[in-house]
Amino acid sequence: MAAKTEEEKQTVRLMVELYCRHKLKCKEMPTAYRELADYACRRLDHCRWKAYKPTCRRCPVHCYSPEKRALIRAVMQWTGPRMIIYAPMAALRHLFS
Repeated sequence: MAAKTEEEKQTVRLMVELYCRHKLKCKEMPTAYRELADYACRRLDHCRWKAYKPTCRRCPVHCYSPEKRALIRAVMQWTGPRMIIYAPMAALRHLFS
């Protein structure tokens, strides 16, 4: 159970890092995006579904604030299709988990 949560945290952080590096062309993650990754990890820690957690898009409970949800949605929409190029092992692990 904890391993799945840790894996999801790593995936979210990776997605935010890839977005910042390749989409925003930043060498370091801007503060707003670092805060977004931290926020997402805190939300995962407090997820009521834990081991049975659906993807956030399919979850019946939206625990992100509207501002953060819009930002993470933009990150995931851009990064999701490109993960196979930038982080193929992480993409496959995410796809099959």
